[in-house]
Amino acid sequence: MAFGGSDQVSDTPVVPTSLKIVVAGGFGVGKTTLVNSVSEIPPLRTEEVLTEASVGVDDMAGIESKETTTVALDFGRITINPQVVLYLFGTPGQNRFWFMWDELASGALGAIVLVDTRRLDSSFPSIDFFERRDIPFVIAVNGFDGSFDHTIDEVRQALDVDTGVPIITCDARRRESSKEVLVELVQYTMTKLRERTPA
Repeated sequence: MAFGGSDQVSDTPVVPTSLKIVVAGGFGVGKTTLVNSVSEIPPLRTEEVLTEASVGVDDMAGIESKETTTVALDFGRITINPQVVLYLFGTPGQNRFWFMWDELASGALGAIVLVDTRRLDSSFPSIDFFERRDIPFVIAVNGFDGSFDHTIDEVRQALDVDTGVPIITCDARRRESSKEVLVELVQYTMTKLRERTPA
């Protein structure tokens, strides 16, 4: 990096900016999978085995094979470039753990709302949560088994979100796909911050 027209390279180390990102969505949409796939460190997980106590409490429609669930949070980290490091906080999906969401969202730059088109109704509470707190978010449609049964326009209409909110498809199991979602979120939040900053 040159200063004042000099060709001399600075030896000053670059201190990366740390940004907090929340990964949210309904029960069983793939939040833990996304954090695991993209984290450059062994992710912190607070998963517990689903037991008979969850019968009649957790909606298992469409995810009958799910055996574990996040009871506190998932945590991971990814370096986007030498200047930007993202810290990822995955939320628990069940309603009975929602008391933790305010704490997890505090200080967040933005959020990813992960959705499963087989169970779109489980996405509404997450979208409402971030809209009410004016936290920028993008919607990532998780293609289970690599298939997408609906177009972006169909998803947008079904979720009734503003046309300015990015909606993208992803495969939460794939690192590069999950990383693309994070890059999209950072770009979107930077645009929103510029819009809010007085000229």
